[in-house]
Amino acid sequence: MFSGIVEEAAPVVAVEQDKGNIHLTVKCSFVNELKIDQSIAHNGVCLTVVSMTEDTYTVTAIRETLERSNLGLLKAGDKVNLERSMLMNGRLDGHIVQGHVDQTAVCTDVREADGSWYYSFEYEWNREMARQGYMTVEKGSVCVNGVSLTVCNSGRNTFEVAIIPYTHDLTNFHQIGKGTVVNLEFDIVGKYLSKMMQFA
Repeated sequence: MFSGIVEEAAPVVAVEQDKGNIHLTVKCSFVNELKIDQSIAHNGVCLTVVSMTEDTYTVTAIRETLERSNLGLLKAGDKVNLERSMLMNGRLDGHIVQGHVDQTAVCTDVREADGSWYYSFEYEWNREMARQGYMTVEKGSVCVNGVSLTVCNSGRNTFEVAIIPYTHDLTNFHQIGKGTVVNLEFDIVGKYLSKMMQFA
C-alpha cells in the first residue's frame, strides 16, 4: 500500500526486453536501504525488486502491467516517480494508493498560473468501467504517475490537477507536456462504493 507521496524522481538506466516482459533498472538515492522482494511504486505501479547492485536495482513489469500503464514507453534517461510502501506507524499524507494502475491518460494541456501549474488530462471512457468507479469526481483524489492529487474541473473523461512548485520539481511532472502518457489509479474508496451501489 502507498500514499501517493513521491520520494524521488529517479533515472531509468536500462530497459531490457524479455519476451513479453521488461526489466527496468533504476538508480536512486535509497538503494542501500532496499532488499530483494521489496515493493516500490514506479509512476504509481507496484513492482518487486528482483536484483540489486551497489547503486541500482531492477524490477520486472509483465505484459498485463505494460498494457495498462506507461512503463513500456520508458527508455534509459527517463525519470520515474518512486515511492516505497507505506509505513503503518506514519501519517497518511496523500490518500490510499494500491499501486495497481487502472489505465493511462494523455496530457491535453499545461498552463502556468502565477507560480503553479494546471495540467489537463483525458482518458478513455467506458460506461461499464465508470459504473465500477473508474472515474474522477470534483475535489476527489486521483493518482497520476504515482502522485496523490486533488481533482478539479472533473468531466466525463477529463480532469485537471493543480501542481505546486515543490511537486513540479521533485516529481517527473516537470517532464510532462501536451501528449505525454501518464498512469492513472482511481480512488479505491470510490470503486468500492460504486460496486456496493450495484447490489443495493
